[in-house]
Amino acid sequence: MPEKVTSDHLRSSGLLLQIDPTQCANIVEGRKLAEASKEQSHEPHRVPHLFATFNHAAQQAQQWVNELAKDLGWSEPSAYRLMRSVLRTLRDWLSPAETADLSAQLPVLVRGVYFDGWKPSPEPACERKKRDFITSVRASFGYDDEIDFDIAINAVFTLLERHISHREIVQIRSSMKKSLRELWPAD
Repeated sequence: MPEKVTSDHLRSSGLLLQIDPTQCANIVEGRKLAEASKEQSHEPHRVPHLFATFNHAAQQAQQWVNELAKDLGWSEPSAYRLMRSVLRTLRDWLSPAETADLSAQLPVLVRGVYFDGWKPSPEPACERKKRDFITSVRASFGYDDEIDFDIAINAVFTLLERHISHREIVQIRSSMKKSLRELWPAD
C-alpha cells in the first residue's frame, strides 16, 4: 500500500511552498473579485446601459435626418435617402485616409450608413466633376425631376458643416475641384 502523503512530507521535500496567510487571503479575494466581475457582465442590470447607448446613437442619427428634412421641407425617409446618397458619393470621392477622418466625426449609426457597401480603392473616383457628383447622387437617390440636386446636396453639406469640425470640412473641400466646392455653403 502506498504511503499517505501529508503536508509535512511535501514541506520537507520542498514541494509545498510556504505562503503567508495574508497572501493567500489576497489571492482568494482576487479570484472572488474576478468571478464577481464576470457574473456582473452578464447580469440583466447591465443591459439597460447598452440600450441607453444604442438609443443615444439612434437619437443622434434621427436628429441629423430631422434637421435635413426640416431644412429641405422634405419627409424624413426622403431626407434619409438623400443624406445616405450624398455621404456615400462623398465617401467614394475622398481618399481612404480622408474617408476615415470624416467618419470619425459622424454619429455611430450615420457612420454605419456611410461605410455600408464601401470598397476602398487607392484612387478616388473618376474625374471629380460637379456634374458627375450630382449624377452619382441622383442615381443613388433615385431620379426625381422635381428635385434640384444642387440645392439638396448643398443642404447635406450644410448639415455636415453644422456637425463636423471646421478643420475637417476645409480638408474635404480642398480635396475637391472648384466646381464641386460650389455645392458647399459659402465661407
